[in-house]
Formats: sequence, C-alpha cells, structure tokens
Amino acid sequence: MIGIADPFLQSRYLGFVVLSAVTVFELAIKDVFIEFAEKKHVVLGNVIRSKFEQINGRIRISSLQNEFIKPFGAKYLERFNKNLENAEVESLRSRNGSIKSSYGNIIQWRHDFVHQARAPQTTNYVEVKAAYHRAKGVIHCLDKTMKR
Repeated sequence: MIGIADPFLQSRYLGFVVLSAVTVFELAIKDVFIEFAEKKHVVLGNVIRSKFEQINGRIRISSLQNEFIKPFGAKYLERFNKNLENAEVESLRSRNGSIKSSYGNIIQWRHDFVHQARAPQTTNYVEVKAAYHRAKGVIHCLDKTMKR
C-alpha cells in the first residue's frame, strides 16, 4: 500500500479497502435501479427506493440476476446476461482478467472482513485495486441493461 511500509498494516487496511469498494457498488446498484424505476413511474420509483434501503451486501451476481433484475422481466435478465458475457469475453481477450471473478472476489473479501474479522489473506493492495477496476464492469453492464 502506498505510504505504509509495514506489510502487516498493509494487509489490515485491505479489509477497509474492500469494504469501501462494496459500498460503492451498493450505492451504484441502488442508483441504477432507482433511476430506472423512476423513469418508468413515480410510484414504482418509490417502491424500488424503499426496497433498496436494505440491500446490505446482497449484491452477488446471482442476487442481481434473481432478486433485482428478474422481477422486471425476462427481457432485462437476458439483456444483462448477454451484456455481462460480452464484457467478460472482452476483458479476458484483452488479458485484463475476469470481471465476474474480480467482482465475486471483492464481495467475498468484504464478507470475510465484516463477518469473520479477517482481512484478505490471498491478495495485496495492487491486486485489490486492479480487481476493483475490473469489477466495475459488472456495474457498467447493469447500468447498460437498465437503460430504456
């Protein structure tokens, strides 16, 4: 980690980094769905805003698909899956790495930190930062999917 020479302290701060990353993802996901719903109808916007007040880390790809996208219809789920698969292939082709694995890793690291008081053990700051930038691709796919 930049500015901290002690590897032990660096590893401890990783937990806070992944916690912040997942918080950013949660806020972005909320914004995508609330904006989508409000454009459809004012009442739907209010319902979705209320539903997303308690998202609390439930943002794995399977949750996005089954809990959040699927209720809007198969069309949106198919579109998300297609957008996600295309982005995944593009990221792998460019040798950037898997956006889906990066997203899942960040969520798992956050879970371990919050629920088991265990900072990420198998990574470092540089890898966490790279995973975060790749994982944002999942959020971009969601945003692209939920635009009218």
